[in-house]
Formats: sequence, structure tokens, C-alpha cells
Amino acid sequence: MTSFYLGGGCFWCLDSAYMQVAGVSDVVVGYMGGPSENPGYEAVCSGSTGHVEIAEVIFDEAIISPNVILDMFFTMHDPTQLNRQGNDIGTQYRSVMFYQDEIQKAQFEEAFERAKLIWGDHIVTAIEPSSAFWVGEEYHQDFFAKNPFQGYCNAVVAPKMAKIRSAFTSYLKA
Repeated sequence: MTSFYLGGGCFWCLDSAYMQVAGVSDVVVGYMGGPSENPGYEAVCSGSTGHVEIAEVIFDEAIISPNVILDMFFTMHDPTQLNRQGNDIGTQYRSVMFYQDEIQKAQFEEAFERAKLIWGDHIVTAIEPSSAFWVGEEYHQDFFAKNPFQGYCNAVVAPKMAKIRSAFTSYLKA
């Protein structure tokens, strides 16, 4: 199994979009990138911790290619928005890929270059070494699955899931 640590706005969107993909065994939402230990949601949302809301996407490379996982990442969020995704504003929502080794760094750099073919030279996605991953609170895990009728889920999460279903139909779970 392989894990990618990806930040592309609210972690609920990444979680729900990736969980519909064959080969993805789990998505764990949490925080990375800041200096403090074990930050909580409220502190991260304040923008004062330096942490980013991220998703650890755990997948089987025998079923789905890392390139597809990364191309999905650049499809489901707007990598040209600096420190925000839509109305979610702050450094905690920045677009970032945290690599764990030089192989992942190269994969992320290649995905970044592929994304330029769609988004142009305006991509602000950072590629940074991973640091401590702090698992988010239990109520954030599988949030959309637990709260499908919540307003934010309908307005923001569901459209991102629909983008993945439309663009990557052949990769969806049966």
C-alpha cells in the first residue's frame, strides 16, 4: 500500500472524492506542515498553527496508478488559488503535496507538470517534504458519508465528488 499526503482545500472534499475510487483502501484526514504538536481543528482553522488540512490517501498501486491519484488531485481542486479554495480562505486550505521520499517528490513534480497542461503556469501548489501527520478528530473522518445532507457537503463536497465521477469513471468502485 502507498500513502500520499495531499492538501487541496477542505479535507472533507478530498476524503469523499477519493473514497469512491477503486484501489483506495482508506483516506485519513488530519493536519501537517506546522511546528506545533497535535494541533486541533479549532487551532488549525485559526490559521495560526501553520498546519494544512490534508488527506492521507492510502491506495494499492496494483489497482490504481499513483499518476491517476495525482491527476485526480489536480482535477478536484483549483491549484491556482493561493491559500484558499472557494470560500475556504487561509493557509490551512493551501494546495500542497507532502512527499515522503525522493520517488514521491519526482512523482509529484511530474504531476505538477501534467497539471500545467490544463491549468497553465498559474499553479501555486507547493511540493514539500512531509512532517508529522496529526490525525484529525473522529467526527471529521468520513464526514460526507456521515453527513450527506449537511449544507456544506451539498454545496462544496458533492460537486467535487461529481467532478471525479465524471472525469475518472473507469476508476470508480463498483
